Amino acid sequence: MNITPLAPSPGIAFAEACEVSGFSRMLFVSGQVPQEGDVIPPDYEGQYRLAWKNVERQLHAAGMSFDNLVKATIYLSDRSLIAQSKGLRASILGERTPAITIVIVGIYDERWLLEIEAVAAA
Repeated sequence: MNITPLAPSPGIAFAEACEVSGFSRMLFVSGQVPQEGDVIPPDYEGQYRLAWKNVERQLHAAGMSFDNLVKATIYLSDRSLIAQSKGLRASILGERTPAITIVIVGIYDERWLLEIEAVAAA
């Protein structure tokens, strides 16, 4: 996976476009929620980290890691959460910059503040 060289850089922790070549497998991860069993963290940062951990679990189950992440869509329950997200994604993904879309929506369970779906290639 590499960032498409002619695509303008947004200057933050995601790529405007990613080009993937030479892969033999793709993994489509359904929306991962900030819940583990009956436990839902009470704060946004805890929920954000848990939702990404759940994405990572799905990647690992397929023999992949965040290095294989090509695209993620983050669904937020409220626009104010965008400001709280600053730095969190980079603290989880490090230098990895997959294509990212953030959408403000009504989340299925009102206790969840976000949901993350992902696409990976290996």
